[in-house]
Amino acid sequence: MRKLMLFTLLVFSFAGLKAQEDMSVVWESRLEHQILWSGTSLEGEHSYAASDKEMTVFDNNTGITIWTRDFKELAPNLRKIDELIPFWASSTIFLFERKMGKDQIVCINLETGKNLWTTEKFQDLDENSITYIEEEDCFAVTLKKELVYIKAQTGEELWSTEKFKGVVGAYSYSGSDQTMVMVNFVPSSLGALFTGFKNQVVRINIKNGEIIWESTYIGRADRKVITKEFLFDLNVENDKVYLNLSGLQVYDYNTGAKLWSAAFDYTPDKLVGKPTGTKLFGVYGAVAEPVVDGDDLYVLDMTSKSSQYVKKYDRNTGKLLWTSREIKDAKAIPGMRVEDGKVLLQIGGMVEVQYHREYRSGDQLISETAIKFENIKPYGIQAFNANDGTLVWESEKFKKGITNAISFEGNNIVCSGKELYSLDIATGNEKYVVPVAKGGVGLAQMILPFKENIIVVVGEKGVSTFNANTGEVINSGKYRTSSLEDRIDDILVMKTDKADIGTFDLNTCKYKDFKARTGAMTTLSRDGNFVYVYEKKTVTKLSTR
Repeated sequence: MRKLMLFTLLVFSFAGLKAQEDMSVVWESRLEHQILWSGTSLEGEHSYAASDKEMTVFDNNTGITIWTRDFKELAPNLRKIDELIPFWASSTIFLFERKMGKDQIVCINLETGKNLWTTEKFQDLDENSITYIEEEDCFAVTLKKELVYIKAQTGEELWSTEKFKGVVGAYSYSGSDQTMVMVNFVPSSLGALFTGFKNQVVRINIKNGEIIWESTYIGRADRKVITKEFLFDLNVENDKVYLNLSGLQVYDYNTGAKLWSAAFDYTPDKLVGKPTGTKLFGVYGAVAEPVVDGDDLYVLDMTSKSSQYVKKYDRNTGKLLWTSREIKDAKAIPGMRVEDGKVLLQIGGMVEVQYHREYRSGDQLISETAIKFENIKPYGIQAFNANDGTLVWESEKFKKGITNAISFEGNNIVCSGKELYSLDIATGNEKYVVPVAKGGVGLAQMILPFKENIIVVVGEKGVSTFNANTGEVINSGKYRTSSLEDRIDDILVMKTDKADIGTFDLNTCKYKDFKARTGAMTTLSRDGNFVYVYEKKTVTKLSTR
């Protein structure tokens, strides 16, 4: 009888595995050459794959080759190709031949393969050194001593200035008067290039490079080392320039005068240890972004590593309305939300780590690029009164761990990694405690909100969903050991260390699977609908839905 039961269970298990869908192939294209480099553009456009001798550009929708050419034909002056950097918005790609002090750059039109221009003037450039100004179809190129402004399609130099140091980061373009407000920054990879660098916010005449006004900012402007998102934002409204960086800094658009500042200088040094052989490294999300609630602005002041505060300002005038009591010894405060008249803080928990490293394993040189999440101690949850900044409640339940916290109407959902806690926003009282093990996907790496009242638990081995009001399990999908790769609306992608991908439908937690070959390069489209796989001589487009 026991053998019969065991056989029955095995039959059902295999049936379940067989029922699991693989991602469907949209198209598969075999190229004429090996793939050493690849780049995937926005959905509906074109992408490229290249070997050390030739390059192919193909249509994203159909996989049909647009053109294939030898590099000798594309760039007769180059003996070898050391790097390719695409600029999708301008339909161009830079080809580099690296020589000590004699770098050569060739700019190619991606749509036609036409050689647009060649230069030896620009030395030691990388993708961080070049900013595309879409409104003018121009490149702002950062050199050691100057900023050079050139036409994207011809390479013609329009102007240069030595008064702007560093790289053009976030900018606000005004076509009516041909000016631009922009912020400078120095990426980690270019730090050694600049001497006498200072934080600059400038308004510049885009026709001739004349600096109309210059001001300074607090903090360190930067972008993520792997995914390249800017860690600051700039916008102009009502003759004011708003710089969201380590708080908020406000300038007069016409004069550049700093009107007010609610900012601090914070860097997450030594928060996470660097792996051996690290070339690029960054820790992100250790301090929550400022929260705007109507005319009110809430900012975390992390000026000192030994003491932190919440501060509330009038967003229109910059007047400080209150300062909370000291939040002692918090190394990271990744979460701050304003809900139902309370300022909710998550102390400690998951922060994002991005890095690129090279290391040896036996006789082999390994190159690794990673985006991971690390858990930072100490932990805690606090709630302050939004009217006067007084501490309303503090939970002692999370001394051992927090992944992150999210909010629904009247519920503050906190995950310890092992349990989901629903805390009443007004009082901090527990409404329920539910083990995440009920979802069957291992310990929680993080939780995410979905629809009006659904908690998504991203586990070590898959994804499960819970009802935010009751804590009951809704759906579960068990996968292999993996981590969050991306999430677009109701599609969530998990990826294993071997590049296998599971794309989950959050409505059901059912997933589609793709088992990648070792060494394959995979890229998720920005709408989450497709995955492009590059391996050997083949490019495959797969549907995630």
